[in-house]
Amino acid sequence: QVQLVESGGGLVQAGGSLKLSCVASGRTASTYAMGWFRQAPGKEREFVAAISLSGTTAYADSVKGRFTISRDNAENTVYLQMNSLKPEDTADYYCARRVFGLGMGSISTRVKEYGYWGQGTQVTVSS
Repeated sequence: QVQLVESGGGLVQAGGSLKLSCVASGRTASTYAMGWFRQAPGKEREFVAAISLSGTTAYADSVKGRFTISRDNAENTVYLQMNSLKPEDTADYYCARRVFGLGMGSISTRVKEYGYWGQGTQVTVSS
């Protein structure tokens, strides 16, 4: 069983900051690449950020310069620091783990290359 538990979401005014956390079971955070995705009402799930075992990071253009993904392997935790939040950032945010197999330690921006998902945490940015 793989468990991913997100926390840290909430209501914040535009320009504010939030830090999301994702606690993973086992040694997930030290074995697999991890990602953050978000989904707004009526829209498809979209890539936000990802981090590989080697520390390589990738970001969606919409969040570059504002969001930072990081990992604490000893605590099996992945973080997403979100600064300068905009109303367009409002969505449910999900932590995800790559599927087991070749390339599982490498970053990916593709939803279908992640096999395990947390329950999500809501982020609402008011104008």
